[in-house]
Amino acid sequence: MPATVSVGLLVLRLVGGLTLAAHGAQKGLGWFGGAGFAKFSRGFQGQGLRPGWFWTGLVVLGELGGGLSLAFGLLTPLGAAGAFGAMFMAIARSHWKNGFWNSKRGIEFPLALLAIGAGLGLVGPGGYSLDALFGITLPYPLLFLVLALAALVVDLVGLRLGRPVAPAASAAAPAPAAPPADAAPSGS
Repeated sequence: MPATVSVGLLVLRLVGGLTLAAHGAQKGLGWFGGAGFAKFSRGFQGQGLRPGWFWTGLVVLGELGGGLSLAFGLLTPLGAAGAFGAMFMAIARSHWKNGFWNSKRGIEFPLALLAIGAGLGLVGPGGYSLDALFGITLPYPLLFLVLALAALVVDLVGLRLGRPVAPAASAAAPAPAAPPADAAPSGS
């Protein structure tokens, strides 16, 4: 692989991976002004993703773990699939409804991170990576695609679980009877 390609991949890995890892550190560790694991878990729990700690753990693994994996170029297909899964879920649950632009909390930012993860998952980390240093040769396109598909299935399950449920009309509990028209209001 030419040195310029390896340098280009290094830049993508460092910028995309460390940005994603910092995003995950906000959720998992409360760093950089983030909510932290407990508060984020409660938020997921309130959105119907139960248990909240499980779904928060997946997000932190995908963002913090996946981001560090990409930045260091270590086990790159795993980190790339984690980034893909975390950003797909973020887009589908939080950003899609807001349109494209990040200024309106749209998909612009998570889509860029998803694309960086997917690109690195398909081509590998390049020559300036821990994978290359340690001689780790993984089948990058195939392994990434299998892991990204698994992440997508988990995301679809989460999207299904987190859908708001319409309240069912209860036939067992009749509506309270209205007071008679000639009754005096209470407190008079």
